Order: sequence, then C-alpha cells, then structure tokens
Amino acid sequence: MTTGTEDANRRLLRARDAMDRAYAEDLDVPGLARIAHVSPAHFIRTFRATFGETPNRYLQRRRVERAMFLLRSTDRSVTDICMDVGFSSLGTFSRVFRDIVGEPPSVYRQRGPLPPVPTCFAMRWARPSSFGEAPGE
Repeated sequence: MTTGTEDANRRLLRARDAMDRAYAEDLDVPGLARIAHVSPAHFIRTFRATFGETPNRYLQRRRVERAMFLLRSTDRSVTDICMDVGFSSLGTFSRVFRDIVGEPPSVYRQRGPLPPVPTCFAMRWARPSSFGEAPGE
C-alpha cells in the first residue's frame, strides 16, 4: 500500500470516527468531506469503495444499531428513541429500521431484554448488516 493510499484511508477513518461519535447529530456529507479533506462527491465515492456502503447508509445503520440496544434495554417510547439516535421522523426511522433489521421497532422490542452477557458480545450478535447476511454471522 502506498503512502498516498494510507493517508487517504486515514482521512476516511477520521470521518467515519466522527460519524461514530456524533451519530445522533445532524451530520451532512459536505461536513464529513471537510474532515476527510476531499470534495463531497469524491468522499461519497471513496467511502463506498473503502467501506462497502455510502456514508448515509453507514450513518443510518449506526443509528439503528444504537436504537436496537435502547429498544431492548430501556422502556422508553419508540418515538423518544427515534429522536435520540438522530432521526427527525418516526416514519423514516421505522422504514429504515425495518429495511436494516427486517422487522419494525415494536416487534424487535418484543424480543425482550438483552441476555446477561457482556455487551460487546450482545451488540456484535445483533449488529445489523448492509451486506445481506443475518445478524450474528
């Protein structure tokens, strides 16, 4: 791997880390592209080539992942969780959640509380994927 490729990957990782830290905030591609020091179009293209999904889809999946944890570990309403993880519309949240997880948030919540195992294992087992495999594979 060349030094230029390593540098480009490092900048993309900085942008992805910013998305991981501030997933609930109103993030936009131009702001993330500035973190990576590239144009917005180039950022979308290289992010997808590097991580296998667009920045928007990555952010949606990250938000849904957090919502999955909150749905099974708290008794807060779906609407409150929707807003807390960064969605501004319950309809959009429900549609995206169903697309990623395969079932609506209310049905997912009926699975009950998370099992008494280390959180890292539970989160990995339930982590949604954009690549079509079932959770935990």
